[in-house]
Amino acid sequence: MAHSKQLQAFERVMRELPADVAKAIEPKLVIEANKIAGRIQRAAPEDSGDLKDSVAVTPPGQSTPAYSQPGGSRIAANNEAIITVGNHVVRYPHLVEYGTSTAPAQPYFWPIVRTYGPRGQRAIKLALGKLVKAAWKRP
Repeated sequence: MAHSKQLQAFERVMRELPADVAKAIEPKLVIEANKIAGRIQRAAPEDSGDLKDSVAVTPPGQSTPAYSQPGGSRIAANNEAIITVGNHVVRYPHLVEYGTSTAPAQPYFWPIVRTYGPRGQRAIKLALGKLVKAAWKRP
């Protein structure tokens, strides 16, 4: 079936778009995750400082630290950056966040994620929109 040049160009852009966008959006994902991680570090209670130091951002394709919360060690997908708290030394972040029978809860992770997560998502969506428009306009 014969296609017009415009339709061929459209099909080419649609084939190339996912890979190009995923590669180009990685830096923005990490930037926004680092912003939220910084806020989590500032909000975390500081007894010895180990809890604050255990906040980590895992870029796409990398493995999260062992014993990290929430979820333990796993590989980040190509379109995600993961913020975790905890490592092989600090294995108690969930106990600080939710409290225990003898220690009160000191929420520091989820309040920050709920407050600043939507802001980061908007920034990423804006960057995605710009990338799609730029990809659409190229020859």
